[in-house]
Amino acid sequence: MKFIIQRNRLIDSVQDVTKAVSSRTTIPILTGIKIIATEEGLTFTGSDSDISIESFIPKEENGDEIVEVQETGGIVLNAKFFSEIVRKLPMDTVEFEVSNHQQTLIRSGTAEFNLNGLDPDEYPYLPQIPEENVFSLSADLLKSLIRQTVFAVSASETRPILTGVNWIVEKNILTCTATDSHRLAMRTAPVEGAEENSFQAVIPGKSLVELSKILDGSNELVDIVITDNQVLFKFKNLLFFSRLLEGNYPDTSKLIPTDYKTQLVLPSKDFLHAIDRASLLTRGDRNNVVKLTTIEGNKIEISSTTPEVGTVVEQINTESIEGEELKISFSAKYMMDALKALEGTDTVISFTGAMRPFIMQSVHDDKILQLILPVRTF
Repeated sequence: MKFIIQRNRLIDSVQDVTKAVSSRTTIPILTGIKIIATEEGLTFTGSDSDISIESFIPKEENGDEIVEVQETGGIVLNAKFFSEIVRKLPMDTVEFEVSNHQQTLIRSGTAEFNLNGLDPDEYPYLPQIPEENVFSLSADLLKSLIRQTVFAVSASETRPILTGVNWIVEKNILTCTATDSHRLAMRTAPVEGAEENSFQAVIPGKSLVELSKILDGSNELVDIVITDNQVLFKFKNLLFFSRLLEGNYPDTSKLIPTDYKTQLVLPSKDFLHAIDRASLLTRGDRNNVVKLTTIEGNKIEISSTTPEVGTVVEQINTESIEGEELKISFSAKYMMDALKALEGTDTVISFTGAMRPFIMQSVHDDKILQLILPVRTF
């Protein structure tokens, strides 16, 4: 195998596929990146058997030559060393040459590296996914969907199904739900190409986090293919595969209250900053609990007490308060996560009692819903 490539394109592809490579794998060859050179261009692959990423660099793009393939072939190179080398090469072009014994010469300017490679035929094949169930949404919307839900997945492996985000597609509407049983994040969005079909899949949270790092903020469409045990995201010259979680996701629709006893409308930024300040004294505390109390004059009081540290109290103005008086405690971290996920200047919070779950939405957008369970403190 022998080729010359533009360094900046090489860096991009290597960085993308490296996100799928784990140093803790039990299969030694998966600590490497597979490189295949064909007449059409170069294909880079990284995998940890849960996530697999394939990046293709065509020979030409928009009339510019990106890769000059002088001899086709393949090699697997250690991802850690290879990605470090590529980032630090001195010139704008890089030459590769692989000998019969998988010895790989990487040359850029006066810098030369010789790496020991592995046989690409020993690298596991990527899943073969029949592209029957396909729908699409824009890259920027997909990135937002992930950001607004994935933080609420469970970090505990005691219920593995809750470490993923539940995706349901019905009549061209995608609903993403994440919960760790103490809070819930839900987001709906329109998709293209799913008029006839309905899909359901639980995608691991860590897969979505890695996918989000690769997606740019463009409005180009990402094609999404769901099978029984895999999901494939196709974007530009990139394929991102992830295994799906097995099991039944709990029916979360019953958790969401449909009526309320107290409803607040608050300026989101002021409320977020007040919660942040109130949590300063409880940061070391595992519970990180803050209290909210409605008071006269359309105001609320945010407070927290840590016996060995001290107390903080702050009043903030609301846009409106409807219904019964309220005193409620909740996790400051959960509240701040939820507020950051909501979009809009004002947030409406609907409470059904001091010990019942409450929901939060943007006043201007009901596509995002956040639910938090309160904490018993009094």
